[in-house]
Amino acid sequence: NLLKEMKGEIAKGEIAIRELKGKLTLDVVDKILFASGEATVKKEGLHVLKRVVNVLKDVQGKAIRIEGHTDNKSIRTARFPSNWELSAARSLTVTRFLQEQGIEPAILSAVAFGEYQPVADNATAEGRAKNRRIAIVLVPRD
Repeated sequence: NLLKEMKGEIAKGEIAIRELKGKLTLDVVDKILFASGEATVKKEGLHVLKRVVNVLKDVQGKAIRIEGHTDNKSIRTARFPSNWELSAARSLTVTRFLQEQGIEPAILSAVAFGEYQPVADNATAEGRAKNRRIAIVLVPRD
């Protein structure tokens, strides 16, 4: 159902969906959600997240883990001294949004990975772009 509902976003390259070891992962590219070095969701990103919420509301028996990922380019600002803080702020922003849209907070969690779980090579601009993402992971409930 997720693939069917999100096919427009998948075709535009805004979202990728993968399944591995019983976990369904929805990767949302950061450029649709956030401006560079920011943790406030952009207007276009809110539209995509609202579409995701409509699908997640029907999910039964799963917990939802929001993972923040960055590329390996360091950020050093007063608000975000490192990629850890940026990825944490972004995952918390998305988690709060899901809660505000009616997703049960008891099944939500936010995780920050910074640059330490890349899915592509950080040596290229294309690889770095793939690594900057929010992953929405459906996992079995404890």
